[in-house]
Amino acid sequence: MSVSRRSTLAAAGAGLALSHTARSAKVSHQAHEEAVVDKTVADLVQRSKEAHAALMRGDIKKYRERITYTDDFTLMSPFGGKPTRSFELTTERLEAMGRFFKNGTFEQELVQAYGSADMVVLAIIERQHVEVGGLPAQDWPLRVTLVYRREGAEWRLAHRHADPLVKGVSLEKAADLAR
Repeated sequence: MSVSRRSTLAAAGAGLALSHTARSAKVSHQAHEEAVVDKTVADLVQRSKEAHAALMRGDIKKYRERITYTDDFTLMSPFGGKPTRSFELTTERLEAMGRFFKNGTFEQELVQAYGSADMVVLAIIERQHVEVGGLPAQDWPLRVTLVYRREGAEWRLAHRHADPLVKGVSLEKAADLAR
């Protein structure tokens, strides 16, 4: 074998070694990214729990310390109707929201979480026992989807959808609600 052929094969072998090293670095980088996403998801699950527990006690100040909205935030309330947008959530409306809930307890069950570098989606079941809108305290279980988006270094709530269908309803009841 000529020297040039041997050099070519050696260079090809070195390329394979670099390729293996590059693959290992890529796997290591992916593992690091996944660990960061997992920590972010865990932090957002905890933040959501703390914020909504505060809200059920009527503590809108603590709720707002834990949750910040994106400029294009949407809220699909468990009471239905037209979605609320962030520009509608004035200071007065947020303070009224704090007065709407009183003396509540709160538990949260994570059903599923989806995370990436810039977005986290949480599917959760919220279980509240709370006075709502002046009604006596009762259980208010909700199915909830929360969408968080990273803006710079901060994670903000971009969307919340909640419905009271944890226990399920019949087809007839769903049809009645749809009407």
